[in-house]
Amino acid sequence: MSYLKSISILSALLICLSFTMLHHGWADYDQTKVLDFKTTIDESVYENPHVLVKVKYNKETWTVFLAPTSRMNDRGLTGDMIKKGTSVRLVAYPHKTEKGEMRAERIFVDGKKFELR
Repeated sequence: MSYLKSISILSALLICLSFTMLHHGWADYDQTKVLDFKTTIDESVYENPHVLVKVKYNKETWTVFLAPTSRMNDRGLTGDMIKKGTSVRLVAYPHKTEKGEMRAERIFVDGKKFELR
């Protein structure tokens, strides 16, 4: 019985650790390098776990992680507001190791600011 209990606890621990490694928090992004720029959305994926947009920054395509859909909706930012072709201003941080990836702190759409953290 204690062997089965130990195996169950170990399995639960391994499952929790695997999900933790998949989560990419703010620590992965260089918050000392603030990128503040205007751009046009080339592609938008409005789904969980995070809304993603692709934009041009310094003539390169970047993937920008926004907030989860629930947070976006709570703050009044819908999928229709950030569809392909929408002009936006982003304030974001580049990923420390992944080239072409950033995480947005805030986004401005039609001059209105939306905090994403």
